[in-house]
Amino acid sequence: MKRTFRVKAVWDAEAKVFYSQSDIEGLHIEAANLDEFEEIMMDVAPELIIANHRSAPEIAEHSFKDLIPAILWQRPETEKAAV
Repeated sequence: MKRTFRVKAVWDAEAKVFYSQSDIEGLHIEAANLDEFEEIMMDVAPELIIANHRSAPEIAEHSFKDLIPAILWQRPETEKAAV
């Protein structure tokens, strides 16, 4: 079972949004600021990991705590990119 997933926020200057780069299948985030991005990520990422990265036998055999791995959240190096 994969124990670590990564999420990175990237600023799109043309669209003026942060968008996600991630190895979590199905995770696509666009948000105007990092707080909104993080809130969306924390709400949907665990559900997507269960739905898209766990099999029925894994779900049946493991506790919920063991099914959700670490999610490494990488903010942009500078928040000034959004200003």
